[in-house]
Amino acid sequence: MTRIRFRQIALGTLVLPLALGLAACGKKAEDGVPKSSEPIAKIAPPAGKAWSDIVEKTSEGGYRMGNPEAPIKLVEYGALSCSHCAEFAQESFEKLRDDYIASGRVSYELRYFMLNPYDLSASMLATCGSTEAVIPLSEQFWAWQPKMFENVQSAGDARLQAISDLPKEKQIAAIADVSGMTNFFSSRGIARDQAQACLADTAKAKAFADETEKASTEFNVTGTPTFIINGASVGSVRWAELEPKLQEAGAR
Repeated sequence: MTRIRFRQIALGTLVLPLALGLAACGKKAEDGVPKSSEPIAKIAPPAGKAWSDIVEKTSEGGYRMGNPEAPIKLVEYGALSCSHCAEFAQESFEKLRDDYIASGRVSYELRYFMLNPYDLSASMLATCGSTEAVIPLSEQFWAWQPKMFENVQSAGDARLQAISDLPKEKQIAAIADVSGMTNFFSSRGIARDQAQACLADTAKAKAFADETEKASTEFNVTGTPTFIINGASVGSVRWAELEPKLQEAGAR
């Protein structure tokens, strides 16, 4: 999709229609990934832990799983409403976690990218609990994503229009309710009161907007998922294309 001035949405002006198909996701792959002539040796995790147990929030606003000092740093700019992101998660995450992150050679950082108002509600809820839960919750959300679209479709135009007519500060929570997100996260440990407090956090919403704009400027992210390996953009690719690039970078 073309770049969205998403800061307006995060600050309470929902300028996009609350309908399905708000934005396409995915874009053409790019080149320029660094390559290693020699394979990188596996790196042992701290005693009694696996690298996948180590999840930290980064200074860029993302959530990184794995060895903080991994020589191969994989970043995904992902949107929770994006079907291509959901497909990537389904086909790749277990292997990425169990083979690449577990080796200590690759870290994986998820940075949320806002394509539409649904992404804002979903991202605020996915990050509402513990840091360690963020990536697993996101993976579960991508698996559940078709149900979200069904819920929105069945809500009808009148209800979506009613949300648009609400005071701006109430729209993010209303989107979470109409799409079924609130119930989804409630069943996974984010209580309704906790969810409402998170959805009302305008500073956090602005941070997501700022991070989206920065990604658009710094890495020319215009669609999701977009992958970065050691600072070089790979563009939007499937796992079958991304895995060889990780291997070329030394994870072999």
